[in-house]
Amino acid sequence: VAVPWSRLLLGCLGLLLWPPGASAAEFSPSLDSDFTFTLPAGRKECFYQPMRKEASLELEYQVLDGAGLDVDFHLLSPKGETLVFDERKSDGVHTVETEDGDYMFCFDNTFSTISEKVIFFELILDNMGEDGQDQEDWKKYVTGTDLLDMKLEDILESINSVKARLSKSVQIQTLLRAFEARDRNIQESNFDRVNFWSMVNLGVMVVVSAVQVYMLKSLFEDKRKSRT
Repeated sequence: VAVPWSRLLLGCLGLLLWPPGASAAEFSPSLDSDFTFTLPAGRKECFYQPMRKEASLELEYQVLDGAGLDVDFHLLSPKGETLVFDERKSDGVHTVETEDGDYMFCFDNTFSTISEKVIFFELILDNMGEDGQDQEDWKKYVTGTDLLDMKLEDILESINSVKARLSKSVQIQTLLRAFEARDRNIQESNFDRVNFWSMVNLGVMVVVSAVQVYMLKSLFEDKRKSRT
């Protein structure tokens, strides 16, 4: 089976991971993005994510639709070492401390010959740079001012706390939407299955009723020939 490789260096994720014209040094300290795609039967799709040294890559995926709701997942380091391998899983969450280079993660549906899979995954990138620069920018505005009598560290701590909570809220909402989509697909599949077997059961009942009526009528028929 031919394996297509989707080389997505953040541009192919459509502005989700990397704005146009941005360089590696322009990453914000924390990036959160999600992507949903359809993986055909017998196919494998791979994505690439450039990372910095001592950064953090968190990846969560879920199979939203498709027979079995399962897929193989691989996460490889820039050196080609397998960091994570999930076999026939419906979802997973993995976090790795990174080094400089491109990390590759693949979703493999080659074991399925009929069913395509709808897959959702989310990337959370931490410590991607500019943290120290942000603090220096804050110092330019705060140094020499005592209007609020507050230390720079207190301001940064408060802002980082709010930012972390907002990011967590957005992440939880995204996961809830993914769970809702998967549950809806399961419910629709079960609804169609129940309707189909209900019609089959109704048809069997009609046939059995007709046979019973015919058998009862045959028991009471007078088969004796009248004598003349």
